[in-house]
Amino acid sequence: MQSENPFIADVVKMMNSAAGTLAGMTREARDSARERFREMLGDMDFVSREEFEAVKEMAASSRAEVEDLKARIAVLEAKG
Repeated sequence: MQSENPFIADVVKMMNSAAGTLAGMTREARDSARERFREMLGDMDFVSREEFEAVKEMAASSRAEVEDLKARIAVLEAKG
């Protein structure tokens, strides 16, 4: 048969309470850090993959057009 010591019971209650408090603080710190990280990323000017691919395609098209125009200019200069 166990005898219940009130001092030990109080220590156990205090330790359980401290563990709960620590777990809550950990969750709060994690959530706060996550929110700050999201805010930091939101302030940066990132583009989506679709926007990047569209601009990349436009640049390739422009390069091809410039090469075509250079060739036409060369032909015109050779005639003149």
